[in-house]
Amino acid sequence: MRLLRAGVDTAVIALWLGHEQVETTQVYLQADLDLKERAQARTTPVAAKPGRYRPSDKLLAFLEAL
Repeated sequence: MRLLRAGVDTAVIALWLGHEQVETTQVYLQADLDLKERAQARTTPVAAKPGRYRPSDKLLAFLEAL
């Protein structure tokens, strides 16, 4: 994860880890929530208010009832 955060290309990381395919390395990308949040922050429209989604109590009650 340190290499990824430092900007090292996933193909290089895959070679260092001995992965046969770069797709195998993609599993590690999904494990890092901090990296995901930073990527999402870069895609936020300029006019949008930054923040996290907070579901309503009604929505949570519905999901818990499933």
